[in-house]
Amino acid sequence: MSIDLIQQLLSPAIQSFIYEHEHDDVKTLLLKHSSIEGLKTSLIVEQINGRSKAKFKLPQYYKTPGILYPPGLNLEQCSSEATAKVKSQHIAKGMNMLDLTGGFGVDTYYLSKQFENATYVEPDTDLLMITRHNHHVLGAKNIEHINCTAEEFLDQDKRHYDLIFIDPSRRNANQKVYKLADCIPDITTLQKTIFERTDSLLVKTSPLLDLHQGLKELSFVKDIIVVSVDNECKEVLFSCVKGFRDTPVIKAINIIKEERQDLFSFTFSDEQASSANLSDPLQFLYEPNASILKAGAFKILSERFTLSKIHTNTHLYTSQTLMEDFPGRIFRIEAFVKPEEKMLKQYFPEGKVNITTRNYQLTVEELKKKTRLKDGGDKFLIGFNGINQKYLVVASRVK
Repeated sequence: MSIDLIQQLLSPAIQSFIYEHEHDDVKTLLLKHSSIEGLKTSLIVEQINGRSKAKFKLPQYYKTPGILYPPGLNLEQCSSEATAKVKSQHIAKGMNMLDLTGGFGVDTYYLSKQFENATYVEPDTDLLMITRHNHHVLGAKNIEHINCTAEEFLDQDKRHYDLIFIDPSRRNANQKVYKLADCIPDITTLQKTIFERTDSLLVKTSPLLDLHQGLKELSFVKDIIVVSVDNECKEVLFSCVKGFRDTPVIKAINIIKEERQDLFSFTFSDEQASSANLSDPLQFLYEPNASILKAGAFKILSERFTLSKIHTNTHLYTSQTLMEDFPGRIFRIEAFVKPEEKMLKQYFPEGKVNITTRNYQLTVEELKKKTRLKDGGDKFLIGFNGINQKYLVVASRVK
């Protein structure tokens, strides 16, 4: 993206159009206008789409006048404001940090707040120019922007950093990631060089990556941070400290409406040494948040909160008295039912309910079809496998 194009997009007339048509149907705009104020309509629509996506994902960007947005894929791949802030909260302050995979620069921006100086590395020239502009608009004057690959930068730059951050991406956008060695840049081959430039490395990975696989491929892992936003797992972070060889701590974090965080910490050895009592469902039913489920804290969760587990392979818990500080959803069981339309009609006269299943013989969609129930309402229909039988319960949300 040329400087001239950036200036055109930032002109008062174009910016006014973007703000005024924020809620318009972009397909209609494309059909109606071939160009606007001398610019291709597709370029302006890209900015409108970017603002729309940023409204909830990047509220500070959205609220800041003069921000420019990249193509949709770059915006989809970048961290959200909420997850970027988590990273900045779990690192030590220092003098210099380096982001080897800058992208749209959201992580760089929030991490840079903890350092005197930050270096952003990105091979895509257009993306770098957009990001550099945005960092300036956001008041981040301590970031240096370098246009090259991570490998090229490490070959040329011999400085020492207090933190190096890297976010490897899939080689193929449609490929599921099972190994870090399958990503670009390949952190498994770069980490030896990286640890010559820093004692602290933070690696962001896909939530699809198995934690044990990450431990196999990375050196000196001190903490594994599993981050969810409103109970949807977004990313897994590996915090590596040069020379660390002890047992890593797993931190399962669920950010709730950007207002608070549920944090549950444990080690794999804690989980292995724990045991869980099994029980038929009692008055309250507990469902762990997505980060805990991803992290695999199953038996230790039962011990820490004095809860019984429904079944070894059913990750639901139960108790007769309420444990309000449980990190996840809590339900009060109101009735035990069967997946029969006539029986369920008395509980859901409007034909609406929130259905969820855990280790149950029917999927959510199969239950909907069998019971002719639709999504909605305040009540829950929960199917799960217990010690001696399968259950279907009507429940209300406590937390």
